[in-house]
Amino acid sequence: MNRDIFENLFVLEMTNNHQGKLERGLQIVHEHSRVVRFNGVRAAVKLQFRDVDSFVHKEFRDRGDIRYIKRVLDTRMSKEDYAVLVETIKKSGCIPMATPFDEKSVNWCVEFNLPIIKIASADSNDWLLLEKIATTRKPCIVSFGGTPLKDMDDVVTFFEHRDIPLAINHCIAAYPHEDGESELDQIDFLRSRYPGHTIGYSCHEYGDWMTSITIAYAKGARTFERHIDIDSDGFKVAPYSSLPEQLDTWFRAFHKAVEFCGTARLSRKIPLQKEIAYLDSYIRGVYAREDLKEGQVLTEADIYMAIPLQKGQLSCRELMLGRYGHKMTKNCPKNSPIMIDMIDSPYCSNEHLRNIIYNRGL
Repeated sequence: MNRDIFENLFVLEMTNNHQGKLERGLQIVHEHSRVVRFNGVRAAVKLQFRDVDSFVHKEFRDRGDIRYIKRVLDTRMSKEDYAVLVETIKKSGCIPMATPFDEKSVNWCVEFNLPIIKIASADSNDWLLLEKIATTRKPCIVSFGGTPLKDMDDVVTFFEHRDIPLAINHCIAAYPHEDGESELDQIDFLRSRYPGHTIGYSCHEYGDWMTSITIAYAKGARTFERHIDIDSDGFKVAPYSSLPEQLDTWFRAFHKAVEFCGTARLSRKIPLQKEIAYLDSYIRGVYAREDLKEGQVLTEADIYMAIPLQKGQLSCRELMLGRYGHKMTKNCPKNSPIMIDMIDSPYCSNEHLRNIIYNRGL
């Protein structure tokens, strides 16, 4: 499965922070997409789709005491307004995404030609909705916040059998949660349990925009989600939502994590030249304990090792003693360095190896 679509993808969750107002939603896109472009990252702005008339039972639509229902009803937007938001996200240089909460909303994802669908933690075992989402054949990201392990395995198997790319987010489905509740070791668990899938982190902590992403990236998370908002119009910003300046801090922390982790995750790194030079300065060179004669086979009694290593000198790395040890091809005075061209060795007959040895040390 092609996982490139998820690699180092930042999902910026608008949720209902548009407050049901198109202009506010456009402003969120405008202010946060500028931060995205400035930091040179690949980001999606994610909306939430609900067919409110079917999603909320008609007998509960006037229940202002049920916070979640009131929130859904107060912030509802028309399909036409969502279409404007989707086009604005595209023009901003970001990827439009959505979480559909019902079957009709899945159809909107298809009509708007959204390249990725997000599955919320609460819907990770809603099989009617998952079946509908799977019919789109679109890559999906699922968050597993509080999902039982059996359901997690079933969801991953469901998408694998259909050959639909799936990224899996570690998530604490508490809004907000404390730093000590982040459970970032779950990234290790998910990578081990679901090899071949991109693992991500959907974060809802509220006091730090640097630490969790650096740890998550170092552990191997490669897609990241955070709520976004703007501080305007008198609306209270949720503590787990990021303002543009906080998003900038988040992105810069990501770049620093990438810098620290390097580029050789699945193979041995290529050492830096300054690293090689530093290590070479501590390599012991081989010195003659007594006068050594041409034809003499070196034994441990004939030599001693000490720093500094000199250019062209035999070092502890090349030294071989015993039955297959080195034979002197030239004389070497007592306490003098034994040079690579004083012994019978491939290091002196191979021009490339000889040049390496003559270009190291003092």
